[in-house]
Amino acid sequence: MLNVFVLNNRRLNQLQVDSLDDLKNSEPIWIDMVAPTEIERDWVKSLYDFELPSPENMQDLEASARFFEGESGELHLRSDFLLELNEDDSRNVPVAFVLKNNTLLSLHLEDLPVFRLVRMRARTRPGYIEDAREVLLDLYATDAEYSADALESVYAELEKISASVLTERMTDVEAANVLARIANEEDLNGRIRRNVMDTRRAVSFLMRQKLLEGDQMEDARQIMRDIDSLDGHTAFAFDKINFLMDATVGFININQNKIIKIFSVASVALLPPTLIASIYGMNFRGWFPELAWDYGYPFALGLMLVSVVVPFAYFKSKGWLD
Repeated sequence: MLNVFVLNNRRLNQLQVDSLDDLKNSEPIWIDMVAPTEIERDWVKSLYDFELPSPENMQDLEASARFFEGESGELHLRSDFLLELNEDDSRNVPVAFVLKNNTLLSLHLEDLPVFRLVRMRARTRPGYIEDAREVLLDLYATDAEYSADALESVYAELEKISASVLTERMTDVEAANVLARIANEEDLNGRIRRNVMDTRRAVSFLMRQKLLEGDQMEDARQIMRDIDSLDGHTAFAFDKINFLMDATVGFININQNKIIKIFSVASVALLPPTLIASIYGMNFRGWFPELAWDYGYPFALGLMLVSVVVPFAYFKSKGWLD
């Protein structure tokens, strides 16, 4: 799918493109390609005379493949953008940018909320976008905002988890559920951190290459400041996640220790009746009344019962059975 935008009265307008002629007759400032077909890729290639990156190349993480200048003088950039579908599914989607003259081409396999938001803002705010470089800068600025919003959702979920962890009692089933929720938030927080790191690298590259002018340079510096502020928040979230993880594991250990304590107390309490049963089970005559006394077995059973009740009553009074 091709989303083609032209600058009209200092406002982005989207054009309907159904053929190569429609694309040739326009002067686009931004072409957003979402999972384009081979025909659409050929249109762009024939119009701008350079090879679009393939999906395999978009996954390349080598530093040399992130930012480079093509054979036709176009500038290539690779960046990751955060996609948070729901609380259990988030990922970083690679996006390829190509900047040539005053046209920005963006290529990604999934539609991203950052791109939808930039398109909406540019259509409704006159003067919001002036050239292709401002489109690129605004995408990175919006990505930082989106990462901040995702980080706020991490904070909110951690607050709910804290209320569950810091209760008086927690079962093993509840602890397992809490651990799964903590793992999800840790994964999202890590993706946010990776995403802002990638955005910082891209904006820093644009600044180093002196591709920005005037207000654009100040906008880039503001994006860098926003990203720096997010670093501290992600670090704090990691610390809180580790604390909640340790606390939850501590509750699991306490529950397991309670089970082991019950077995330990029971084994100690059952030692006296076991000893009595062993003695009365020897079956020999003497001063033991087992065979010579009619009430020998009831007496032995009663003695065994007393030897059980007394230790358990003592343990109960000490609170070892609570």
